[in-house]
Amino acid sequence: MFSKMATYLTGELTATSEDYKLLENMNKLTSLKYLEMKDIAVNISRNLKDLNQKYAGLQPYLDQINIIEEQVAALEQAAYKLDAYSKKLEAKYKKLEKR
Repeated sequence: MFSKMATYLTGELTATSEDYKLLENMNKLTSLKYLEMKDIAVNISRNLKDLNQKYAGLQPYLDQINIIEEQVAALEQAAYKLDAYSKKLEAKYKKLEKR
């Protein structure tokens, strides 16, 4: 009876020991995975900083583009007004020419 009890307890302790070893391995793998994720996050952060620096370097040019775009829009409006005015003058000239 004692030998059966000893076998049973040995089996239980072995199973518990194996469970702890499995948990230990899972914890190690999880730790490695978190380290990989940390490295990825660091790389993403570094790349984002680089992109922000590049964007800051381009900002004066982007501002110039916006100013040019506004000036082009104003020039376009002036051209439309000039075109409308020239059409009015042409109509007046033709009307006076007919007399």
